[in-house]
Amino acid sequence: MSIEKMALVGTGVMGMGIAQIAAQAGLEVRLFDVQQGAAQAGLDKLKKTLEKLVAKGKITQADYDNTIARFVVLDNIEQIAGVDLVVEAIIENLEIKQKLFKQLEQIVSEQTILVSNTSSLVVTEIAASCQHKSRIAGFHFFNPVPLMKIVEVVKGLFTSDEVVDELLKLAERMGHFGVKTKDTPGFLVNHAGRAFGTESLKILGEGVATVSEMDRILREAAGFKMGPFELYDLTGLDVSHRVMESIFNQYYQEDRYRPNTLTRLMLSANTVGKKVGEGFYKYDQDTRLNQEPPQLVPQVSEFKPVWIAADYESDAEILKQYVLSQGVVLDNAETPAADSLIILATYGEDTTTASQRLNVDAKRAVNIDMLTDFNKHRVLMPSIVTEQVYVDQAHALFAANDHGVSVIEESVGFVCQRVVPMIINLACDIAQQGIATASDIDKAVRLGLGYPYGPITWGNVLGPDRILLILDRIYAITGDQRYRPSPWLQRRAKLKVDLLHSVNKVSA
Repeated sequence: MSIEKMALVGTGVMGMGIAQIAAQAGLEVRLFDVQQGAAQAGLDKLKKTLEKLVAKGKITQADYDNTIARFVVLDNIEQIAGVDLVVEAIIENLEIKQKLFKQLEQIVSEQTILVSNTSSLVVTEIAASCQHKSRIAGFHFFNPVPLMKIVEVVKGLFTSDEVVDELLKLAERMGHFGVKTKDTPGFLVNHAGRAFGTESLKILGEGVATVSEMDRILREAAGFKMGPFELYDLTGLDVSHRVMESIFNQYYQEDRYRPNTLTRLMLSANTVGKKVGEGFYKYDQDTRLNQEPPQLVPQVSEFKPVWIAADYESDAEILKQYVLSQGVVLDNAETPAADSLIILATYGEDTTTASQRLNVDAKRAVNIDMLTDFNKHRVLMPSIVTEQVYVDQAHALFAANDHGVSVIEESVGFVCQRVVPMIINLACDIAQQGIATASDIDKAVRLGLGYPYGPITWGNVLGPDRILLILDRIYAITGDQRYRPSPWLQRRAKLKVDLLHSVNKVSA
């Protein structure tokens, strides 16, 4: 079948965004809302939006006229009859959605596809009491719909392949990437996004770094557009914390999705983010009032010799060349001299553990994170007994030429070493579960979350062996199930197989 006529039930911001791209793609769009006058108000608001696009030269007047001509505002839901597709975009309430879908079945033909824009409910449950379950699917867009070029096509247990194919074609026609996903909690994008925030909250709770410093590290070292706490403040904990709890509970308290008590406390206090003027930061309109400046670089007049040990020879070579370029003496002995600054470059462990494993003096040891690009923001981790003179030496050495440096408290792995591998590991689990293909996971996450790389590709860029080493060590040290490496990742890392190569089989 070809979808040419669509009805939208629920004309809020999300619904009207869907209606806009559908009409711009040439579909006739019928608008209905149970609230009297809401559908017309939604259309009037859309007209103003499109008028602004005409004024900016983004669309022509003819585009505007043709798009608006495709809308029909309905007086009652019975007028939906005769459409090829109904998109539901109402309140996130299972009982209300189920009632609506049963009502729609009495109005439309058996061939009409019925879809829900739900972001958190189970599509199979929405369809459970319907007569023709095979024509019901999820069609989940992201706000703002015209700009977020992705839609999840959710295949419930009963959804036919033909319906999924039609929705994927429609997504492409609308100018969006349609990604086919299983009907699982969080579907694909919200599921894949769990690791970024939850692991950052755990690191914050351990006192490893401040809110400002963690945001700075993850922006400048890892390349995220926003730090996790900036993002929480933007979206609001009234939304984010409830999503964390929902997915955690829907997965029967799976440790990977464990929420944090801090955000529950903040939610109780209504310090939910920018919308109320206070969250992780305090705000005066768009100005953050308590964002900390970069750490001050200590003044060091004379540097001690530097002894280097690293898990990877390539990291050691980068560090040695850098130290020499700064005119500092290298200690090349097998064991460090009595007063040398000991620089370690290890993965997935704290400096105490690394010092003991390498049999060096923890009082002179400072670890440096080499997971991300050394030429970006640098992160240092002394042990709990490292003498301040050695911390200052390392800080000043790596901050030369105004380079950004963060010194953090001891952690089992650095900030980036914990957050980024957890993102990659979770994506590997999603691939293992067959929720989507590895390539689709990559594209969907980049479009939906704006990460620097798709998570599977990111694993290739950083090295699957490094990611597995980090996870193995953190899991061994902490015993926390959230860090257990995905079998999907383990197999590929051990066999040195590219993470995107031949991975579309569910059994892989």
